[in-house]
Amino acid sequence: MTKNSLVLYKTQPAVIKDLDGDKYIITYCSQPATPTGKKAVYSEQKVREKDVILLSEGPVASLEKVLAAAGDDILKQKFNSSLLETWELLISEEETATTPLSFTEIIDYAASDLATDNAWAFYQALISMPNFCQDTEVFKNGTLQFTLRTQNQIDEINQKKYEKEHEEELRQAFIGRLKNRKLDLPTDAKFMGEVEAFALCQTDKSKVLEMAGLPQNIEKAHRLLIETGIWSEIKNPHPTRLGFSFDSAREQLGPMPDEEREEAPCVCYAIDSPNAADPDDAVGFDGKKLWVCIADPAASVAPDSTIDIAARNRGTTLYIPEGASRMLCESSLEDYALGLKEQSNALAFVITLDDDCQISDCEVKKVRVHVKMISYEQAEQQKESPELKPLFEIARRNLARRNANNAVTIQMPEVDIKVDRETKIVTVAPEVKYESNDMIQEMMLLAGEGAAKFAFKNKIPFPFVSQEAPEFPAKVPDGWAGQFARVKCMRKRSVGITPAPHAGLGLSFYSQVTSPLRRYGDLIAHQQLRAFIDGRRLLDKDEMLERIAAGDAASQDARKASRLSETHWKLVYLMQNPEQTYQAFCIDKRGSDALFLIPSLDMQTTLKGCSNINLNDKVILKPGKIDVTTQDVIFTIE
Repeated sequence: MTKNSLVLYKTQPAVIKDLDGDKYIITYCSQPATPTGKKAVYSEQKVREKDVILLSEGPVASLEKVLAAAGDDILKQKFNSSLLETWELLISEEETATTPLSFTEIIDYAASDLATDNAWAFYQALISMPNFCQDTEVFKNGTLQFTLRTQNQIDEINQKKYEKEHEEELRQAFIGRLKNRKLDLPTDAKFMGEVEAFALCQTDKSKVLEMAGLPQNIEKAHRLLIETGIWSEIKNPHPTRLGFSFDSAREQLGPMPDEEREEAPCVCYAIDSPNAADPDDAVGFDGKKLWVCIADPAASVAPDSTIDIAARNRGTTLYIPEGASRMLCESSLEDYALGLKEQSNALAFVITLDDDCQISDCEVKKVRVHVKMISYEQAEQQKESPELKPLFEIARRNLARRNANNAVTIQMPEVDIKVDRETKIVTVAPEVKYESNDMIQEMMLLAGEGAAKFAFKNKIPFPFVSQEAPEFPAKVPDGWAGQFARVKCMRKRSVGITPAPHAGLGLSFYSQVTSPLRRYGDLIAHQQLRAFIDGRRLLDKDEMLERIAAGDAASQDARKASRLSETHWKLVYLMQNPEQTYQAFCIDKRGSDALFLIPSLDMQTTLKGCSNINLNDKVILKPGKIDVTTQDVIFTIE
């Protein structure tokens, strides 16, 4: 660069007036002329070479002429025309279409006779054309370099420019189409983003709904998204509304740490559904003691670690018909679930029982155990085998003990809901129950009772689960109506650090410890037990209360999300099978209103005008109008 060269200084033109050692003295316009008659103000500045970018070696006649040329419309049209011709020539050639071009090379193509005073005007024309893209990275390093945009890219830029210039006009036209429920898709989808966010409870209000004169109501926004084709009726918004991701936790637990473990003396059986992917408990009997072995993620998850906090915020693994959103990362199953490897590491509750099936002793041990995975059906077929028969006998004795303590057994229908990932076809089928299901339940209750007694005996701050005794009416009906009457009388369970009886289970002590891979309360129970075994510091009562409250609140939201999701997919199932009818039984009466249970769907519905219907009467129902937004369905008696 020499004296009178034209340069860029902070994205505006400047002229090198003189040299001062290794610096340049430049002249630039520090205050442009105004329409009111104020003249332009020119200033001088000493700059380093790296602070300016060369536009033309010059010599420049004057900075005033440079600025005047940039305002010449005829000159601007000339440059636009020549640059467009240059782009058409270069884009048609494979070699030059993707090759970066310097500012000087573009001048050679488009304006080889360019006067120095017009270089700034040419640069302005170049950067204003969507056909050329300036490389901002090399610009920061003092170089002017450009690439060619494709026609599709140019059209997209022009469309965005048009939309910005006509934003209000386009928005009003969209609002008109929205009011008529006739959107221009996919173009209008971008305007509906905030309505989607509102319907998913990610924002408190929607400007689009306000402009359209529509109510700020979650369900009505949901219905609007369906009516306009943005969402289909099968979309399940409920987990997102409650703050849950459809993805599992991401942070890796890492491999199981190497630590001293006792070898379990017997094979333990992980008995679960055939499609279960996260087996976290296994049971066995060594001839004297019951071994309930539980997955041991607490070996890696320390209290208040990032994994622990993330699990606390989830509260539990979210199970919905679409799949599982796991509390701990999916990859942890390989190392921490039981039975996926030849030997599994576990935390074992080793229980000694007396003749009445009371727990006389419970030990908690870090163990290595050989686990066999079998289904409930396979366990049912093998329940007289030497390995499983003792477990079934213990389970029957424990159930008898709990029943003697006034445990409450309620048998309401349960269904298995599946959604095909590709077709979105929904199937709803009654869950098949075996005695082996009940056996495993009794084993888990014994482990929970044993853990609670162990914690109480050793003064370990612990998440105890309790429930007050229900008050049943003097006469409870038979059948489904009687089961529902019992449900209505049950008290809410409590989780805290003070042990109290769990009347529903018929136990004086109880804690949940058998699912640390998928329940946060179980995970913190394991953290406390392992800390006690290792002689490390225990979480104190206040710390435990804080964690229990946070985890329990999140798990309640997860249960709500699961319940709403299951209802959603049941309604989709009804829509996919509009001609099907269902057996239903009257389970409650309020005046002439009757509440019906549909066992095959595990669904309840209220019908009016049923004065002649009695408790447990059977009717045939057919679904009519279905609204997934409010989760309402109108059934009629056939």
